[in-house]
Amino acid sequence: MNTYTPARPTVATTATVATMSNAQPVNNPRPVERLVQGQATSDGAGVKLVRVLTQNLQRRLDPFLMLDNFGTDNPGDYIGGFPDHPHRGFETVTYMLQGRMRHRDSAGNEGLLVPGSVQWMTAGRGVIHSEMPEQQDGAMEGFQLWLNLPGRDKLCAPWYRDIAADEIPEFTLPGATVRVIAGASHGVAGAVQREATAVLYLDVHLQPGAHFSQPLPAGHNAFFYVYRGSATAAGTEVKRLRMAIMANTPDSEGISLQAGFEGARLILIAGQPLNEPIAQHGPFVMNTNEEIFQAVEDFRAGRLA
Repeated sequence: MNTYTPARPTVATTATVATMSNAQPVNNPRPVERLVQGQATSDGAGVKLVRVLTQNLQRRLDPFLMLDNFGTDNPGDYIGGFPDHPHRGFETVTYMLQGRMRHRDSAGNEGLLVPGSVQWMTAGRGVIHSEMPEQQDGAMEGFQLWLNLPGRDKLCAPWYRDIAADEIPEFTLPGATVRVIAGASHGVAGAVQREATAVLYLDVHLQPGAHFSQPLPAGHNAFFYVYRGSATAAGTEVKRLRMAIMANTPDSEGISLQAGFEGARLILIAGQPLNEPIAQHGPFVMNTNEEIFQAVEDFRAGRLA
């Protein structure tokens, strides 16, 4: 049994709201390597969603394993929710834009996701949880990101935290408002910090024609997903419900964006690759097939937390 206990995510308890007069310059921005249109699918008990980051992109976008975008005002598309299901070997980050979702898990945690809030869960050696709508009508919209754990941490104890909307730091620039969920941007530290993956997770709101730049280490993998309006990066227009994978050009300093005529809302995500083998079987993500077989056996035997 791996007894290594990783440092828990550092979570802010009070949001920072700051106004910046000038953006950090990115004189040589990364170009767009590829545009991706998500795949419509369903998960849980028939919840309709768009899978944006799929399994075939895991190596390219290491340490990120999956990104789902759920969004509908039809209760029939979400009312079944996500009944009890297991996870092992990675973290889930759920960001709610609209609606209410109740989390319960086998470690005794319970919380309610509401608009603007985040749920950060480290599955570690294993947890069984449910995510169920706490509404009968109205819109439900948000994202779930799967973030890999390094091999040394995959069997750590499970961990869970609800981050309220007012605990997420944000700052403003001319024409831009940025919520810093994880990492740091323009001198503002986010709600969560992760040492191994150095994850950056921003929710960027841009007025029509506004600019936003984000410096990034050259070796970090990065992408952004537009969920309102459109944005242009290094001459490439990215329309609503499209993901742009940014090239890892060694001489680039980061990402530079400009909103279209309708403005733009997008999530910008980047991280340090783990460069480790990825073995996945459904809700289990480990480094080897043998570890996957063990995860399945432990689940069947009721040995998850």
